[in-house]
Amino acid sequence: MKKFALLIIDMQNDFVLTEKTAVNGAKATIPAIGHAMQVCHEKHIPVFHIIRAYDEKGGNAEIFRKELFQKGRGFCIAGTQGAEIVDDLTPDKNDYVLVKPRFSAFFGTALNTMLREKQITHVLIAGTQYPNCIRATAVDALCHDFFVTVLTDCCSAKSEEIARANCRDLQNMGIDCVNFTALEELL
Repeated sequence: MKKFALLIIDMQNDFVLTEKTAVNGAKATIPAIGHAMQVCHEKHIPVFHIIRAYDEKGGNAEIFRKELFQKGRGFCIAGTQGAEIVDDLTPDKNDYVLVKPRFSAFFGTALNTMLREKQITHVLIAGTQYPNCIRATAVDALCHDFFVTVLTDCCSAKSEEIARANCRDLQNMGIDCVNFTALEELL
């Protein structure tokens, strides 16, 4: 029997709305992600919001980002407005919020354990952005033996070319890349 969960990655103010750090196209995905959340809530499909929360000096940042924090250009700093999930995607009282220390939602979190406890077989992935956190999470989900679907209308990248290239690579690994509206009937 198929059991789904929706993973929403990094839909935080600094990645979506803040001019200097927002990913192109991330803001445009808010309505589609909101629709996916609504359908999942109606069908009692668990929703997980996976976010970043850097410390002010970037001590927990990826090695290539540490210099940004040292220069005072950090983002998604824990406890700030920038680290909060965008208002239109505010988690429901039954949703889960996990903080990840790196690109993949599985790395250094309890996500795998939580999904196993709920007997989830299929993960749906939404959020930003393809070449980093979407891709890492999708590949790790596959490595943890979940069926994986990346919701293309719910994901973003710096350009359509980057999004297409990543989808092509993910599909070659056996990961589905489809619009949520195409998948909605199967749920």
